[in-house]
Amino acid sequence: MTTQEQNIQLSFYEKKDQASLENYHLTEQQLKYSGHPLECLQDCFQDNERHPIVIRDGEKVAGFFILHGWGGVKAYSDNRNAFLLRAFSVNSTFQGQGIATKALKLLDSFVNENFPSINEIILAVNHRNTIAQHVYIKAGFKDTGKRAMGGQGEMFLLHKSI
Repeated sequence: MTTQEQNIQLSFYEKKDQASLENYHLTEQQLKYSGHPLECLQDCFQDNERHPIVIRDGEKVAGFFILHGWGGVKAYSDNRNAFLLRAFSVNSTFQGQGIATKALKLLDSFVNENFPSINEIILAVNHRNTIAQHVYIKAGFKDTGKRAMGGQGEMFLLHKSI
């Protein structure tokens, strides 16, 4: 199932997306905070609670993220009906066009259509990743006040009820 706003769409990863992800570029700064989609896909293939999602700009793959079930959520919340949003990124050639914000605004309807039992999205964002924090908050995520430690230091836990 695909959810769309203008030319921006969310859809489940398909094998045909592989070539686009092989040419997916993230800056060194971005790679500090997010894994490369090809690496993250390997985890998805080994864990059926991880759902790889692509962000399309028309027919082109512009971004990528994972919706992770209870196995990812339980470190941050007791809500078994939540997803952890992880590995969210936009290919560097598509950045600066508002694609991340549009994609995050589509997230509620995408989850409702495909996972009707899910009622919350949780994410952890590094305290130094102010650009990502701004995008998440603009898209309706709220700071829970909780903190966690990640590989790059303290992370803010954000959530959004859906």
